[in-house]
Formats: sequence, structure tokens, C-alpha cells
Amino acid sequence: MTPLEMNNQTDVTEFIFLGFSNHPKLQGLFFLLFLLIYLTTLLGNMLIITATRISPALHTPMYYFLSNLSFLDICYTSTTIPVMLVNFFREKKTISYEGCLSQIFFLVTCAGTECVLLATMAYDRYVAICHPLQYPVLMHVKVCVFLVTGSWLCGLVNSVTHTVLAATLTLCGPNQISHFLCDIPLLLKLSCSDTSLNESVLHVASATIGLSPCLFTGVSYILIISSILRIPSAQGRSKAFSTCASHLTVVVVFYGTANFNYDRPREGYSLDMDILVSVLFCVITPMLNPIIYSLRNKEVKGALRKLTGGYVISGHTSQEELCHCVGKLECNGNNWVPGDKWQHSTTKGKVHATNFEWGPKEEKALQLSRLLCTLLCLLGSVIQQIRRIQQIRRIQQIQQCLK
Repeated sequence: MTPLEMNNQTDVTEFIFLGFSNHPKLQGLFFLLFLLIYLTTLLGNMLIITATRISPALHTPMYYFLSNLSFLDICYTSTTIPVMLVNFFREKKTISYEGCLSQIFFLVTCAGTECVLLATMAYDRYVAICHPLQYPVLMHVKVCVFLVTGSWLCGLVNSVTHTVLAATLTLCGPNQISHFLCDIPLLLKLSCSDTSLNESVLHVASATIGLSPCLFTGVSYILIISSILRIPSAQGRSKAFSTCASHLTVVVVFYGTANFNYDRPREGYSLDMDILVSVLFCVITPMLNPIIYSLRNKEVKGALRKLTGGYVISGHTSQEELCHCVGKLECNGNNWVPGDKWQHSTTKGKVHATNFEWGPKEEKALQLSRLLCTLLCLLGSVIQQIRRIQQIRRIQQIQQCLK
């Protein structure tokens, strides 16, 4: 590049997102939809993290990895959705150059870490099913901490490398990104300098951080399934498969959407299709992870039920019978007020609870769940107010047209 060409360049200080810009009348609907998805993602993953911390039954390596995955999904969605929500109220959807690089850094960190973490969770399931007697040794607390730390370091090193290389690119316009977020391939298209080094590093990272964990996970599940099929009883096979069904579903959803997002041909697809695929990968997948684990896992469902203060009661039990059976559960009108401690003490099998203790952790968790429910109620009120405002605006527009 000659000095004259360097002088004719204009420094790019901001980028313009073109995603969702071709539907100007649906901006309010998009805002409500993605706000609901974002809050659902935060609520679901925060409940998973809280449940794994307060429930002794979930103090195992599997749920330690799951809580890290939930924290990762919160970081992942918080990198992109808040910026997108703000841009829905702007005619010119922009992000600064520094903000774009920051978004790339956190996005690549979370994506790379999740790839390695899912492979780590697959290894945990492999050891649990194929080598159950060695599980306490192979998946010791120090080993689990080392594996999680290694996952974050892999994602961090990969992200720092790409971000530094992206900062060296020469951007001389245009500054329009056909998307709703900043990503490395999109930034390479806007560069007017040599991008061969960036592309080479991108291919190497795709093989090491993306393909290798995927292959490792696939091989792990081949060994897991072959081991499950050798179990003689149908009940044993079903129980063994249920321990890894949730993780297998999450793996298929994550790698399926990631493969379709990055490895499909770019030609022949409209902007709306590109946006839809990226939404599935960056927005919908983090929301589905806690739903999948809570629906397909009895331990997680039990912990969430305890977290929200739900006591499982079967049959037709009157208030007096329940107070008589439980003893330490105080009746206050139509409300149930748990005492300091209560334990399973039932007649006729009407109350099902075992060794439940209401301690400080459970009280804090209950307060947190109430706070989250209050936030959801406030969200509903905000949505109703926005709908009313939109209806008023439509009525005003109709009146102006009639005049």
C-alpha cells in the first residue's frame, strides 16, 4: 500500500449494523421478543446456578460443569443482546470500533470456552458410565477445577489472538456490517489490507477449538452408547442413558447450529436467513440449555422445585392433616410458613418429603426466586404498557389519516 493510498484512507470509528433494518415496522415487536428471550435466559441459567449451589444432591462434577455452562450462557447472551435491544430504538444502528472489538473478544471467548467445556462434560459422562469404579478418583474436585480452568484458558487464548489480529486490520470503508453483531469473518470482509494471516489463524482455531472438541465428544458418546448397550437389563440401560441424555441434546443443538452458522455457503442466502441462523446459535441455544436440563433431569427438577418452595403433595390432603403430619410446618391462615426444620413424618403416604432442612441457604434461594418472579411480573407490566403505547400511536395515525 502506497503512502498516497494511506493518506486517502478514512479511519473507521464506528460500524453500522444492517441486521433487522429491513423491517422498520417490526422494531417494537423485535424488542419485546428478544427482551423476553434475554430475561428467560437469565432467569433459567440463574436458577440452575443457584440450585446447584444450595442442593447437596447436585454437588457432583456433572452439575459443577453445568453451573459453569449456565454462567457461560449468561455471559454469551449478555455480549450481544443488550446492544441489539438498544439499537432497536435507533434509526442508525451503530457500534463504536472499540465496542466492536470488545464484542468480538467476549463472543469468541464464550464460544471457544463452550466448545471445550462441552467436551469436558462428555468426558465426565464417559468416565461415569464406562469406568464407574474409578469415577471418584478420575473426577476429583481438583481435576474438575483444572478442566474448567483449562476450558476458560483455551477460549481466552483463542479470543486474545483473534482480537489482536483484528485490531491490526486496516479498515478504509465501507463500515456497514450485514448483521446484528460483530464477528471475525464479517470484519475481514471490510478490511482493505492483507487478511491471509487472520484467515490462517481462523482455520487453525476452527480445527483446534471447534472441530477437535466436537470429534472428542462424538467418540466419547460412541463409547458411552456401546457401553450402555452391553448392560443386560432394560431398566439399567434406561437409567444409564438418562444421565447423559440432557448433555447429548445440548451438544447436538450447539454444534448443529454452530455448523450451520459458520460452515454453510454464504452465496444464495438472504440477509434475513443469515440473521435467523445467527439468532438460533447466539440467542436461542443459551436459552434452551437450562430448559433441556430441567425437563430431562430429575435431580435438577427436584432442586428447582425445592428452590421455588414447592412441596410435592399427592392425594387430597386437608390443611389440618398436613399440619398434623408435618408437625413443624406452621399454619398461618391459608399460607404455609415453614419452621426452622421439618422432616418426613407422614401417614397414609400423603406427604412426600425426605430430610428437608430450611436453612439460611434455602431462605436466600427462596428470596432470590421471589425476586426473579417479581422481575418477570414487572416485565409483563412493561410489555403491557408498551402495547398500550403502540395502540395509542396507531389510533393517532389513523386519526391523522382520516383528517
